[in-house]
Amino acid sequence: MPPHPPPAVLVVDDEPVIRDTLSEFLQQEGYAVAVAGTGEEALALAAARPFDLALCDINLPGLDGIEVLEQLRAAHSDTFVILITAYGTVETAVEAFQKGASDYLIKPILLHEVHEKIRRLLAQRELTRENRWLRRELHRDAENGEMVLGRGPAMKAVMDLARRVAPSPSTVLILGESGTGKELMARALHRLAQAAKPTDGRFVAVNCAAIPSDLLENQLFGHRRGAYTGADKDTAGVFAHAGAGTVFLDEIGELPLATQAKLLRAIEQKEVMPVGANEPVTVQARILAATNKDLAKEVTAGRFRQDLFFRLNVVAITLPPLRDRRDDLPELVESLLTRHATAMGKKFTGISPDAIRRIQAYAWPGNIRELDNAIQRAVILGEPPTVEAADLPPDLSPRPDDPAVVDDLGEAVKRFERRHLERILGETPDKREAARRLNIAVSSLYRKIDQHKLSGG
Repeated sequence: MPPHPPPAVLVVDDEPVIRDTLSEFLQQEGYAVAVAGTGEEALALAAARPFDLALCDINLPGLDGIEVLEQLRAAHSDTFVILITAYGTVETAVEAFQKGASDYLIKPILLHEVHEKIRRLLAQRELTRENRWLRRELHRDAENGEMVLGRGPAMKAVMDLARRVAPSPSTVLILGESGTGKELMARALHRLAQAAKPTDGRFVAVNCAAIPSDLLENQLFGHRRGAYTGADKDTAGVFAHAGAGTVFLDEIGELPLATQAKLLRAIEQKEVMPVGANEPVTVQARILAATNKDLAKEVTAGRFRQDLFFRLNVVAITLPPLRDRRDDLPELVESLLTRHATAMGKKFTGISPDAIRRIQAYAWPGNIRELDNAIQRAVILGEPPTVEAADLPPDLSPRPDDPAVVDDLGEAVKRFERRHLERILGETPDKREAARRLNIAVSSLYRKIDQHKLSGG
C-alpha cells in the first residue's frame, strides 16, 4: 500500500519567533508545514491547497483569528482549527468553539501540548472517516430502521435485542471494540424508537473524549446569559437540543468525575443545570452511551462512579468483534471488494477460495478497519479478475494447524480439538480441573493429550 502523505498543517501567527518555532517543531514531527503572518495570507494559502489542520493566533493584524476561523471552516469544513490566545479566558474559548474551533492553546505555547492536541484531532478524523464509511457501506435498509452489519447468528442476536429494547425509554450501554459499529447501533436504536413512537426529537452524538473537559459541561448542558464574560445570550446544550430524541455519549469512560455527577442527575431527575443558571431545566432525551472500556474495572479504580454505571447499564448491548462473526465475512468482503475495485477502476469479479479461507481464519484484531485495509491492499496489488491469497497482507497467514484452512471435516475437527485442548490446558494446568471444564474423564484427557502429542501429558 502506498504511504499516506504527511498531514498538512498551516501555522498563522504575526510573531516570527512563534511562527518559526512552531514550523520547525512540526516539520521535525513529520508534518508538512506552511506559514502565514496574517489572516489574509492564511486564507490565500488555504484557497490554493487543503490543510488538515491550522494553528491560528487570535490577535492578528487585519483579519483576526476568529474571522480566519469562520472563513476557513466555511471553505473547508474538514479542516481542524486550533486557536492560540494569550489570555486563556473561558469566554474566548467558548466563543471559539461556537464558531467551529476544534481546540485552543494558551501562550506561552508548550510544544509537547501542541503535538498532543494535533495527534488527538487527527486520530479523531480517522475515526470519523471510518464511521462515515461504516454508515455508507454497512447501514442499509433505512426505511424499516434495520442496520445491516452482517446476517450471521451473532449479529442476528444483537439486532433482536436492539429491536426489543428500542421502544423503551431506558438507557442503553453499547459495548464493543473500536470499529465494531457502536454509533451505528445507537442510531439504529433511535430510528427504531421513532418508528414505535414518532416525535420531533433529534439524534445528537457527543464524543466525550474529543472535547476538553472544561468545555464539555457547556456543550452538554448549555449556559445562561451572563454566566461569564462574553456569554451574551442563552445557549442550549445538547440535552435540550435533542428534545424528545436521543443523546448518544460516545467514549463515556472518558467523562470527568464532576460531569458524571451532573449526568447522573440528568438520568435520575430528567433535568440539567445550565452553566450560570439558578433553576434546572427539564429534559426529555433518552441517553445512550458507548465505550470500549471495562466500566466495572473503571469503577473499582475510582475513575467512574458506581451509581452512574448502574444507571447506564440497565440494558447492555455488546457488539461482537469481527473474529466472532466469521459467517458475515464473505458479505463484508464482497462489499469492500466492490468499493475498492470501483474506486481504482479494476474489474474484479470475486475472491479465490484460498483467499477467503485465509480471511476467515484470521482473528481481525482491528475489526472492520483492518479488513478494509487488507482488501484495499489486495485490489492495489492484485490482477483481475480474482483476488488471490498472495494479494493479501502476509501477516494474515493462519497457523498451519488452523481448522479453517482444510476442507476435510475429519481433519478440521482434529485440528480444532487440538487447539481447544491447548487453550484449556494453558488456562488450567491441573488435569482434574481441566477434565471437569472439558466435561470428560481424566483418563480420556490423558489419552487425548497423548493422541495430539501435547506437552504436559
